[in-house]
Amino acid sequence: MRGLMQDFPLTLPMIVRRAETLFADSEIVTASPGGLERTTYGQWAERAHRLGGVLDDLGVSADGRVATFGWNTARHLECYYAAPCTGRVLHTLNIRLFADQLTYIVNHAEDEVIFVDRSLLPLFWPLVPTFETVKHFVVMDDGSDAEIPDDPRVRDYETLLAAASPVAFGVDDEGAAAAMCYTSGTTGNPKGVVYSHRAMVLHAMASMASDLMGVCQADTVLAIVPMFHANVWGLAHSALMAGANIVFPGPDLTPAAIVGHIERERVTLAAGVPTIWMAALPEFKGRDTSSLRIVVCGGSAVPKALSEAYRETIGLPITQAWGMTETGPLGSWNTTKKRFRDSSEDELAELRTAQGLPVAGVEVRIADADTGEILPWDGESRGELQCQGPWIASGYYNDPRSGESFTDDGWLRTGDVATVDADGYIRLRDRTKDLVKSGGEWISSVELENEIMSHPKVQEAAVIGVPHERWVERPLACVVVKPGERVTAEEIVDHLRDRVAKWWLPDAVEFIDEVPKTSVGKFSKKDLRAKFEGYELPSE
Repeated sequence: MRGLMQDFPLTLPMIVRRAETLFADSEIVTASPGGLERTTYGQWAERAHRLGGVLDDLGVSADGRVATFGWNTARHLECYYAAPCTGRVLHTLNIRLFADQLTYIVNHAEDEVIFVDRSLLPLFWPLVPTFETVKHFVVMDDGSDAEIPDDPRVRDYETLLAAASPVAFGVDDEGAAAAMCYTSGTTGNPKGVVYSHRAMVLHAMASMASDLMGVCQADTVLAIVPMFHANVWGLAHSALMAGANIVFPGPDLTPAAIVGHIERERVTLAAGVPTIWMAALPEFKGRDTSSLRIVVCGGSAVPKALSEAYRETIGLPITQAWGMTETGPLGSWNTTKKRFRDSSEDELAELRTAQGLPVAGVEVRIADADTGEILPWDGESRGELQCQGPWIASGYYNDPRSGESFTDDGWLRTGDVATVDADGYIRLRDRTKDLVKSGGEWISSVELENEIMSHPKVQEAAVIGVPHERWVERPLACVVVKPGERVTAEEIVDHLRDRVAKWWLPDAVEFIDEVPKTSVGKFSKKDLRAKFEGYELPSE
């Protein structure tokens, strides 16, 4: 027996219809080199429909890949919808990848047109000769004075928009590809993840739930996380669906600019990676950011000290989420179960260090990475975190490596080592490749880093394994000291003695100016390992 319900496709055009019909006066603010630009949902939607006409005029094929190389802006948001809502596939290019990775991605995806911010042309244009399938380069003028190349393939965004006729949006197949995003490629070439219309609509609905982000019409959302990174964590869809105001920071991600947006625009929800919130913390002091109801952080584990510093400074701890490109991205969300709400502040602070509960719609399990044995949710058993759900990838685009990342029964192998307790709280213990194996036992670099960063004089810390003649590997702590502070290696080790097992204590501490970052702001252990290749530990 089947349910007697309408077979209504879940596609992105429904989000646009809702936005332009119900919330035409909601506002989109973009910070650009030329100043603040303000537009309404109604004006934005009219331009997005015209951009659909531009894609027709440029001859982009019915399911052609439409790439973007840009900052977080309203124009970028127009591309976010015009491409998939006319049957094409949006392809967001990571502006911080190495040149050879970008070339591989553009050619592998077979992009037909690339929309690029003018301020990024000096970085972008030298790569153009390596692109094999791109027919047009559309420059979005963001107020920069960067030279525009004299090339017949280069077109001006606003000129094209003015000449185009608006087109109706419509997609019949909810399973059709809407967007694609490539992983950052820490090993081998980047891998393409393709998102369906259905997956993106369901993800947006889930993130509007009150036990998740709770995005609603009353919100003003500051999307600091890049639009090229995992669908800007779904905020470009959930905010539009809810009718919330949106603030895009453009290219200026300095602490002063970020906190300035929060204060001036009365932001209620702000989302970014830990490095953003680490740098911004001092700027919050003495500023009126009382409008904030939630500070969202993802991309890597949030140190307890950082979350508590925000609670003490602005009255709000950081809310931690977990996900990855392959999970669309939301996989878990740290919400406090009702049975813990009367807990002490210390207990709540510890609870907030978890990556949280699986998001409604996502199922998780932990498994022994070698045997595949499913492990219990006891908070102690450590295994690879695996997940499945309606917006979880089931493979990679045109890539023979897909089988390596998925189990025989279809679960995504995340590569994260985790525990799950009896209440369902996920705690990431490390990436499988970042664990330090010492004397046959595993040391979690993430847990060790978080304890080091709880030292009041430490700004950042990253831990890597270095070769050891007796123990195979031992931990090396790479520490960044806060400006104006001094601390010794002995002080760092003493700070850890009552916090971790004795055999976890790092054999050496190196003080560095900055922990290298990946293209999306995570600590780059690969670069650290290269920096300290051949490092000799002190003799025992």
